[in-house]
Amino acid sequence: MERRPILSLLGLTPSPQSRDFIEHKKQFQLHTLITEQRHSKTWNLSSVLQGDLQAGLEQIFSVDEDISRKLHEMAEDPAVLDTLQRAAEAVSRAILKKDRIFIYGCGSTGRLAKQMESALWRPFWSRLQQGPLWEKMRDTLPEEIESRLIGEMTGGDRALISSLEGFEDLELVGRQQLEDRGIQQGDVVFGITEGGETSSVIGAVRAALEQYGELTPETTEDTRQHIFFLYNNPDEVLRPFERSRKILDQPAITRINLTTGPQAVTGSTRMQAATIETFVMGAVLEAGVRDVLEDVLSAEDLQSLGFTPKKKRDESRTDSKAAGAILKQRLLSFDHLREALSACLEDIALLTSLESDTYAMDRRAVYFAGKAMIPVFIDCAERSPTFRLFPLDTVGDPEKKCWLQVWTDAEDQEAAWKRFLGRPFRGLDKENYYPHFVIQITDSWLRAAALRSLSQAGSEQERIYDFSFSEERAQGRDPQPGDLAVVVCVDDELEELRDEGSPFYRFVQLSKSNRATVVLVLVGEVDSGGANEVFTRLSLLQETDAVVVIPLENVDDPLELKRQTLLKMLLNAHSTAVMARLGRVVGNTMTNVDPRNLKLIGRATHLIEGHINDVLAQEEWIDRHGECEPVTYAQANAVLFDAMDFLSERAGQNSEVALSIIRILEALKEQRFVSWEEALTMLDSVGLEGYLGRHNPALRREP
Repeated sequence: MERRPILSLLGLTPSPQSRDFIEHKKQFQLHTLITEQRHSKTWNLSSVLQGDLQAGLEQIFSVDEDISRKLHEMAEDPAVLDTLQRAAEAVSRAILKKDRIFIYGCGSTGRLAKQMESALWRPFWSRLQQGPLWEKMRDTLPEEIESRLIGEMTGGDRALISSLEGFEDLELVGRQQLEDRGIQQGDVVFGITEGGETSSVIGAVRAALEQYGELTPETTEDTRQHIFFLYNNPDEVLRPFERSRKILDQPAITRINLTTGPQAVTGSTRMQAATIETFVMGAVLEAGVRDVLEDVLSAEDLQSLGFTPKKKRDESRTDSKAAGAILKQRLLSFDHLREALSACLEDIALLTSLESDTYAMDRRAVYFAGKAMIPVFIDCAERSPTFRLFPLDTVGDPEKKCWLQVWTDAEDQEAAWKRFLGRPFRGLDKENYYPHFVIQITDSWLRAAALRSLSQAGSEQERIYDFSFSEERAQGRDPQPGDLAVVVCVDDELEELRDEGSPFYRFVQLSKSNRATVVLVLVGEVDSGGANEVFTRLSLLQETDAVVVIPLENVDDPLELKRQTLLKMLLNAHSTAVMARLGRVVGNTMTNVDPRNLKLIGRATHLIEGHINDVLAQEEWIDRHGECEPVTYAQANAVLFDAMDFLSERAGQNSEVALSIIRILEALKEQRFVSWEEALTMLDSVGLEGYLGRHNPALRREP
């Protein structure tokens, strides 16, 4: 029997939007990137997590070995250590010259930039200012040192909540944000992108470079000391993309390549790519701060701030070699974080089980954090685009749609943002951006998307979201019977759980009185008794609750980089496992991705094509249904756009990717027209993983 092509079976002609994407948006067809490939260690991740949660978590954490491998390579490469040291010297020079440091990213790396500012930089200088060493340093440092580093993400602070459609795809946005923040020649700029191709990040870096005018050999070397680009794909893989070549071929920009390989979940660069960038960027800041302090403070002073004492260093080395040794030591210390997490897999699995069971019973979770607010908030916010969840609820939402909330120890809305960011909320001024968008964005789809997003990016957005633990806000949204309350503590915050006046104590009591399940997550210094002693000492928790304790010594961590990175790794693995158990990851692919921008449209297309052709190649399929021609990228894209149109008229969280896969395979199997309604009924009935499990035994086999 002659088999008809899939589009003929479906009676489908590619839409104008699909034809435009295939023919004119090739720069956003990124499926060749290493970060978009499937990792061999986690091929059947979702199936493993369904059967053995601890084994599934072990699979996820095993991919972090790729980070260790890369960091070890960097630590043994003198040229790489020299590059990192030059970046650290740029930080210290900016501090002493009273210039500014600008860290710019998009999506996960944008949140990373905020973390550098709000969780590392600002708290460190605040602790120093409040301590006895400030008098020794105040004449050396610029006024308002805590404000000299700006962590900026594409779309401003509002983008922390959820992505702003169209912004990522425009160099113009990064350029305008750099200018809006007043960055000028002499300031230090770090552009960070997981893939190495993010348009808005490239726009910010190019704008920084253009401030130096026409480049000469002298100015080229100067700009190399001020402009840095961190990324996670091999240069040869990025070269087909014109915007990436503009960076790769520019000798005036210092590049730091951090390629680790595929992610634990395909394309989920919030995981290994963002983790190594967090750790390396933090190490550079830490080394730069140390360079400044060493000239004024004694070894004992430095040790009191958490720096490794000088006496542990080889004093026979030159300053540059000694500094390189400190950076090498920091890179190698990542292994300790992996070891700490691996030792606690059983406890982490219990937390994951409790949270996934909570959602399966249609209940909600509330996370409460103080020092851990940044990594907790980031992880919770990133679940929305990664797993197709409703974003965090707004103050005025009549119906609570989001599965979880994030609270912090602040008395009102404004104080909560300040507690979170360490500064007031910062939005984009529509008047500054609107004229540029209208005139300079020539693509009608991108212009319309960017203008819609601009209307949601202003400073007024601060008033829409409230993360405070005020009595007024707690009413009606406090944890209820069957809900999960997760309290995340760092170091001495544990003691606040025994202080009846502290927000931590009151939150636990509120949750327990409402018969919610309470889980304590503690990262940092604990008594030698570990989790059992913490559990016993608190006397706040009942037998049905859980404690997850991950010990981490409070030494050699002055900016708390290790704590922040460990929390990130913990929460990323945990939330990924939760969502996989709920069917929002299939194998190791993020099949619930929301195709809201050009990059994600390309990723969704690749996922459809990959899953379809993987099934068609199985012997079981061929024996039952005969050989089929592989589905092409263009065909998959045409079906995707049609699915987007179909679901745009329906409320809910259905996945275009999952729906497209089922419709295509059913049509090929039956050799007939299959409607979207039929595919949706099947998706609702068995889920994508259940459906694919019938046709693709490779998803059930060991990788």
